[in-house]
Amino acid sequence: MARTITLRTTSRSAATSVAQGATLESPWVRWTLTSIAIVFLGLFLFMPLAVVFVSAFGKGIAAYFASFREPDALAAIRLTLLAAGIAVPMNLVFGVAAAWAIAKFEFIGKSLLITLIDLPFSVSPVVSGLVYVLIFGLQGLLGPWLRAHDIKIIFAVPGIVLATIFVTFPFVARELIPLIQAQGNDEEEAALTLGASGWQTFFRVTLPNVKWGLVYGVIICNARAMGEFGAVSVVSGHIRGLTNTMPLHIEILYNEYQFVPAFAVASLLALLALLTLVVKSVVEWKSQQDLKEPEEDWSVEPA
Repeated sequence: MARTITLRTTSRSAATSVAQGATLESPWVRWTLTSIAIVFLGLFLFMPLAVVFVSAFGKGIAAYFASFREPDALAAIRLTLLAAGIAVPMNLVFGVAAAWAIAKFEFIGKSLLITLIDLPFSVSPVVSGLVYVLIFGLQGLLGPWLRAHDIKIIFAVPGIVLATIFVTFPFVARELIPLIQAQGNDEEEAALTLGASGWQTFFRVTLPNVKWGLVYGVIICNARAMGEFGAVSVVSGHIRGLTNTMPLHIEILYNEYQFVPAFAVASLLALLALLTLVVKSVVEWKSQQDLKEPEEDWSVEPA
């Protein structure tokens, strides 16, 4: 028996050594790959970010903050927050409902619904904005009826909100669908067996299990909503003080050679992006902590 245990231990140690050797590289390979990654990040991530802030403060702190006191800049910030404030909650409700239906139930048209959710990933934002123009524009499908009832969608706030919703609605659903599918139906079935209603099962079992995935999807959705340019550019009309979001306002200022105000507003978007990354990292860390099972205590107290 002792010999058998020794052989098994030796075989296990050899297998571990082989596995470790297969996943390790020589020091020069590790240093080379690490250096390439650092240089790439420095050239394509950190350097542009540094240029944004250096250009924003190029004429001093007073000129930087003066850029945000302009009425057009304030209007662009308000419109961006308004569009994101409407689009994100609507996508939150839709994403949770769609993910729950797709992951928990079988129904006719399920594959079609998944395809429609992925549609904004395969369609250019400019094309999606053009579709809204063809439907709601003055010469579009519903244009005469909207004009007769004095309803403005294109070149107005509703069009910007619709375009933002379209380009951002897959993020919450796509984040939750694989997470809910991986968890299975055992806990929900147990709750229903114990007498819980459908809404009680959803709010007390399903939703708490996906809370971190839901927060992660909302963060990504909000970041895309604030930074969207293509679809919003088509439907906005670029009316200063009315339909310009922050990305559109930055473009106009840059084209007019007002570099300090342009980079000042761009720095605000960059700060929002950095804040998004920080919150995203915290959410990922919390979700990993929740997934870790408590270590079992195998210690045996002496008799």
